[in-house]
Amino acid sequence: MTEQIIPDYLSYATENHASDIFIIAGRPLSVKIDGKMSIFGERLMPDDTDRLIHQIYSMAGNRNIDPFLQTGDDDFSFSIPGLSRFRVNAYRQRGSLAAVIRVIAFDLPNPDILHIPEEVMSAADFTKGMVLVTGPAGSGKSTTMACIVDRINHSREGHIITLEDPLEYLHRHDKCIVSQREICTDTESYLVSLRATLRQSPDVILLGEMRDYETIQTAMTAAETGHLVLSSLHTTGAANTIGRIVDVFEPSQQRQVSIQLSMVLQAVISQQLVPDINGHNIPVFEVMRLNPAIRNMIRDNKVHQIDGVISSSAHEGMRAMDQSLLELYKQGRITRETALKYASNGDMLKRKL
Repeated sequence: MTEQIIPDYLSYATENHASDIFIIAGRPLSVKIDGKMSIFGERLMPDDTDRLIHQIYSMAGNRNIDPFLQTGDDDFSFSIPGLSRFRVNAYRQRGSLAAVIRVIAFDLPNPDILHIPEEVMSAADFTKGMVLVTGPAGSGKSTTMACIVDRINHSREGHIITLEDPLEYLHRHDKCIVSQREICTDTESYLVSLRATLRQSPDVILLGEMRDYETIQTAMTAAETGHLVLSSLHTTGAANTIGRIVDVFEPSQQRQVSIQLSMVLQAVISQQLVPDINGHNIPVFEVMRLNPAIRNMIRDNKVHQIDGVISSSAHEGMRAMDQSLLELYKQGRITRETALKYASNGDMLKRKL
């Protein structure tokens, strides 16, 4: 095992547009490209992973590894000039050290190249309220939010504050001032930093993730008081997202939260990655924009009716997940099997196909 192996594989992963690198004892070092795993070299032993992860910490500005060795978990990011940024999640498994490294390009993503539709990008036009980007882990939520923030940064003046764990995309000041704060490095927690942010004259707040009811409550209050709040949740579908937020609260609070949410929410963008006919992953979106009918459904706890409104409201800038899949199939970009596999209502889509 050579000392040079980590820089070599970071270079290989970046040049081949890999999404992740896996360092885990018991199998060779692995790289994920378009959802498929490639393995390199010989099986790693615990001593190998220990040495590699210590090397990563030294590359990350000699980051202190002691807290990770004590707790068994750590999240951080670092850059290699001229190559890329990397987000690292280090953890302990079966008594040995392991890590998953996400590759993040220096350049901000281009929504046209990523096939992010205008219905999604138009979320940048909101000046207040809450916009949620939802989907499974690794579905590109951070990338979508970065694209929306970048459009705001180039289209109007204001102060954008991002709270992330860790920082992924780096935004340069343009028409907006952009303050980017990393949890644990620049501030204690999402909740502490979000409360402080309200005193920092923000116009747009990007909250990397809403993890608990206190953070959700504070984010909704920020959205109520005239700020635009962008955040993400690990949910699939707009209706499920509403249910997830309300269920975080005590039953005695849920009625009030439903009313508050119906007033502050502006849009829910739900996304997933699906393989195209060439084996590359492409994003597919569902977009719900809050019209009077949907606000009433949220307030009256009739979220099960929301999907029907989304399907029939394309003229209002909405799109259903299955409609997006159907369009990709008609364009010849995905197979029939892929469309059905990722559909919300497979039976209904089957009839349309």
